[in-house]
Amino acid sequence: MFKKNILTGLIVLIPLILTLWVIFSLAHFLDKIIVFLPYEFQPSQLFGFDVPGLGIILTITIIFFVGLVSNNFFGKSLINFYEIILDKLPFVKSIYGGIKQVSDTLLSNSSTAFSKAVLIEFPDSKNYTFAFITGETDERISKILKGKYVNVYVPTTPNPTSGYTLMVPRNKVIDIDVSVDQALKYVISMGVVPPKLTTKNKQSKLKR
Repeated sequence: MFKKNILTGLIVLIPLILTLWVIFSLAHFLDKIIVFLPYEFQPSQLFGFDVPGLGIILTITIIFFVGLVSNNFFGKSLINFYEIILDKLPFVKSIYGGIKQVSDTLLSNSSTAFSKAVLIEFPDSKNYTFAFITGETDERISKILKGKYVNVYVPTTPNPTSGYTLMVPRNKVIDIDVSVDQALKYVISMGVVPPKLTTKNKQSKLKR
């Protein structure tokens, strides 16, 4: 009974403690942005004490303001101007261009990256794992491979931020009615938390 209660307590407390730790760590990190404010505008000078969470509000405000400016003619012209300059800097061009391409793909409203969880054969034909569709394989590469391929990301467990990017034949990709969140929970929990399947089309091949 003692062991059972200890395990139950850990199961209840660990997710809660880790969630609070992540939130407070993020808030503490963002609060450091305040140091970039002019000294006379810092909370310790205006109010006589620090304001916890002000960094989050400031960060959201800055992001919103940048987005607002970037959506008008002046903002777009300014972005085009500094991108022309960055494009002429050899080392900076490679870094900025790569990061921008990834962020544009992931944050675009029309992007399909990581919008679908599937099953693929990995690391061999006798084993399967969850993968996430990241896009269509480039037509030139598909011609070389002589077939229809899709790009997938296979996360490692328990850290899904590392993994493998594969080009998989479309007819080898198994569609499964599992949300991306459920698949991630399965990966992070090392298979302890089973994904919730719907009763319809649990396993069906993607349309060729």
